[in-house]
Amino acid sequence: MPVSLHHIVIDAHDLPGLARFWAAVLGWRILSEREREVVIGPEETAPTGICFMPVTDRKTVKNRLHLDLTAPAEDREAEIARILALGATPADVGQTGDESWTVLADPEGNEFCVVRPKQTLIS
Repeated sequence: MPVSLHHIVIDAHDLPGLARFWAAVLGWRILSEREREVVIGPEETAPTGICFMPVTDRKTVKNRLHLDLTAPAEDREAEIARILALGATPADVGQTGDESWTVLADPEGNEFCVVRPKQTLIS
């Protein structure tokens, strides 16, 4: 049997704060909170979650890995506004303005995108 994705790990300075931000964005909850690890997910038995781990250095360049979020077309702008109200900021990573996605950054500067509505992983 092949391996499966368990956690996406995000380095953070404020583990609980960043975990709360992402839990609110995704409608998830904090499942485990320790000094050096905070885990969020939809539920404890979910196949995949996000784990926040401490880092000492500051982010200095564009992420090499980022999250893509999607929402139904009729809710997309409202979801972007909700995420901004939670503490995200618009991010410029060299977009032209013709993209079908919006680039935002979480409270620690990690870029992520809200992409056009998706029905499958490839369309």
